Amino acid sequence: MGSATRSALTTARATLESAKGADLTTGEHLLAAARIIGSSSQLLSALTGHSSSDAQRAALLDRLFGDLSTTARTLLDGIVSDRWSSGHDLLAGIEEIGIRCIAAAAGRDAALEKELFAFGRAVASHADLELAISSKRGSDEGKLSLVTNLVGSSASPHAVAVIGHLVQQPRGRRVGALVRAGAEIVADAHGRGVATVTVASPLTNAQSSAVQATITARYGREHTLDEVIEPSVVGGVRVQVGDEVIDGSVSARLTELKLRLAG
Repeated sequence: MGSATRSALTTARATLESAKGADLTTGEHLLAAARIIGSSSQLLSALTGHSSSDAQRAALLDRLFGDLSTTARTLLDGIVSDRWSSGHDLLAGIEEIGIRCIAAAAGRDAALEKELFAFGRAVASHADLELAISSKRGSDEGKLSLVTNLVGSSASPHAVAVIGHLVQQPRGRRVGALVRAGAEIVADAHGRGVATVTVASPLTNAQSSAVQATITARYGREHTLDEVIEPSVVGGVRVQVGDEVIDGSVSARLTELKLRLAG
């Protein structure tokens, strides 16, 4: 991430914090705008390139997004008017602010991250479904229909909005990466991190609380646990937070022992 993008994201997040009326609709409007901008390389270039003046960009936004809600339009104007390191970063910035709006609307106590992870696991367990969602040949309408049918009526409108956007504008990411990226934004909006916890069998409530306490003590804030069941770990727990992996699984200890014996 370039310095220009880091600065633009900081500004966009601060603007969202002070915005009034940001809700689910605001987030949906921003995500829709991101898809429209991302669907045209010419449009993306016009909004990020140096060849367009501020007045030309403002006129273009008026023409394309005049029907957005007032709050969504204010946020979009601010994001586009700032300087980003690349067009890809601009799309990622609009996406992040849109998801943060939706996360705020859902509330901190909602299980939005867990809904996203549940969707990712459901897709990962069906190769044909993952291929259909990841395929560049599939239409956005078809992918959205697959999402709606998969999550069913039990999913929150907030989860449907986030998942629906991510599968329509993957930007080169596979479903697992899409879900994790969305969940990390949601968690951060609520003051949390995300930790992937790989175990041989489901954690008990007591074990989950113990893992959570350990992670909180290590990283200084609460983390949403994405629990992955993988029998090959045999026992113990493998935890990944960002790029850091803490591997306390039995399989890891056995591998280490074998390496020592072989040496």
